Amino acid sequence: MLPRVVLCAVVSFLLLSSSMAQTKPAGKTAKALTAKQIHVLSLVIDTHADTTQRLLDENFDLANPPTGDQGNLDLVKAKAGNLGAEFFSIWVEPKEFKGQYAHRTLALIDSVYQQAEKHPDKMTMAFSPGDIEHAHREHKLAALLGIEGGHSIENDIHLLRDYYRLGVRYMTLTWSNTNEWADSSGDVNDSSVQHHNGLTDFGKDVVREMNRLGMMIDVSHVSDKTFWDTLQTSRAPVIASHSSSRALTNHPRNMTDEMLKAMANSGKGGGVAMVNYYSAFVDETWRLAYEAQSKERNAAIDAAGEKYKDADRVTRYREMDKVGKEWAAKVPRPPFDDIIDHIDHIAKVAGIDHVGLGSDFDGTPSMPDGMDSAADLPKITAALVKRGYSADQIRKILGGNLMRVFKEVEATARELKADQRPSVARRMSSSN
Repeated sequence: MLPRVVLCAVVSFLLLSSSMAQTKPAGKTAKALTAKQIHVLSLVIDTHADTTQRLLDENFDLANPPTGDQGNLDLVKAKAGNLGAEFFSIWVEPKEFKGQYAHRTLALIDSVYQQAEKHPDKMTMAFSPGDIEHAHREHKLAALLGIEGGHSIENDIHLLRDYYRLGVRYMTLTWSNTNEWADSSGDVNDSSVQHHNGLTDFGKDVVREMNRLGMMIDVSHVSDKTFWDTLQTSRAPVIASHSSSRALTNHPRNMTDEMLKAMANSGKGGGVAMVNYYSAFVDETWRLAYEAQSKERNAAIDAAGEKYKDADRVTRYREMDKVGKEWAAKVPRPPFDDIIDHIDHIAKVAGIDHVGLGSDFDGTPSMPDGMDSAADLPKITAALVKRGYSADQIRKILGGNLMRVFKEVEATARELKADQRPSVARRMSSSN
């Protein structure tokens, strides 16, 4: 047993040490963390990957990719990059699958469920912020669903509800094609397409129903007028699941500073813009060079389509996509810092609470040099540290901001459903 004098000295030292630790400035603690530590301790969420098409059409196994596979996302790469949650894109090519939008949508949804069932020790389906947090604690990839293109609902609000029941937690109102109720940025200048000057009345009903369900509204791909109509209609904050800054790269898929500021004020806590890594969205020089080859590139893609005209629609699309990627590879990849420039710009324009990550993994023909897969996500954290971002700010960008919006969308849904109950009761009473 220690002498009383020595024991008192030890206790005094411990108390002094505890007091010093409590009064130590929080900033110094944050600065003491390395970029690697910040990344490992963060919940990293990516809101858009097109890997789903590979799951369905190529029988791609997330846990067992072929040797040398050059895809952007699998479970090994996700773990290497500390990716905690991924929104798998449910995208239906509108020309190849015309007349079968819902059928294709359901098949894609099922392909994600199949992966979760095959690899329950590595990934799990998630439907809420709580599910994401639970999966993160268990060191599993949280798999979520996001429909890319409102044509998937086939102009039927009942299908929208069914998709929500199946786990879809956001829907991009349009893809590059204008549908029957919302204009797209992809064809807004095409006079052969029937446009609506934004959202139709039914389109606004879709937005309201998404609010009621608790489904996040995604404004990536929509026309500028559709964007403003959506913000005016929605009670909840909106997201852009994979869009970058138009001030830096002048592409209609990107968001203007005015849009970014407005989105930051949508709903109660403001929405979030998730930066897309596609070279044409983050580097103006690359975009212009790619645009300059469009005539020859499109001719080569059309030739591939003609060559495979008698093949099944999946094979034909894959062969045409392959040619497109070969042409994109002719343009040298832009620098990695382009991605960081867009994150930095949105953070400064909209605020640190309104920017996140929406890679577009497995959905683009080119990404900046050094961004080859989910395994490269720690490079983003390292670059943000170099630019002076704090650990707390980086955690918001990596996933915290999306989690906040997700929770606020759910809260709005609860409020809307609560508001409806008295009117439903009155209607039932008057009918008896």
